[in-house]
Amino acid sequence: MSITRINSFRAQEHHASDLKNFLMGILPAVRASAGCQSCELLQDHGDPRRIVIVEVWDSVEAHKESLRHVPPESIRQAKEFLAEPPTGAYYS
Repeated sequence: MSITRINSFRAQEHHASDLKNFLMGILPAVRASAGCQSCELLQDHGDPRRIVIVEVWDSVEAHKESLRHVPPESIRQAKEFLAEPPTGAYYS
């Protein structure tokens, strides 16, 4: 059974496009990860500062393994655009 991961992000004022561009840039690496079935970025029409990424994985473990390949400098760069820490949860 596959698992869906929903990640929510909120950009700082005037940084919605920066955050979206950054996240769009990492999507190919996520999609290429073992166990990733799909990955889609969605931006709120009413509040463009809100962005979600919906990922479908073979398992929770496959998602967690993919995170080991995220360079720490990428995480630091993303934090520059965030108004608050991102949130995420697994759904089935």
